[in-house]
Amino acid sequence: MFTQTTEGVKVTVESIYQPEYSTPENGHFMYAYKVCIENLSAHSVQLLSRHWYIFDGYGKTHEVKGEGVVGLQPIIPPGERHIYVSGCHLSSDMGSMRGSYTMRRVHDDTKFEVSIPRVNLAAPYRLN
Repeated sequence: MFTQTTEGVKVTVESIYQPEYSTPENGHFMYAYKVCIENLSAHSVQLLSRHWYIFDGYGKTHEVKGEGVVGLQPIIPPGERHIYVSGCHLSSDMGSMRGSYTMRRVHDDTKFEVSIPRVNLAAPYRLN
């Protein structure tokens, strides 16, 4: 698991290789990732958008931007968390991803960026 805290918002990401959805002989490696966004601050926050960079083992970068996460723009009260699962595919068996969320404090409408930690993506046989 990979964790980073920015302005009282803790982001933890776990990546899982998906062999049942991968076809290595065709250069298709599928990964799921589980994200937990925990509000450690004193005010409710809302996740407005995401911005990811996904890197494969061949040096290619894929950029993903959009509103919310999995169709939601959740409001997370103090002490609460929002968990979601998503996925990405690579053309190599190793890579990484990192990014940020644009959040807003509900009480004063202040927007701020929350860092998403760098997450390693690797097929299990590459870790031996």
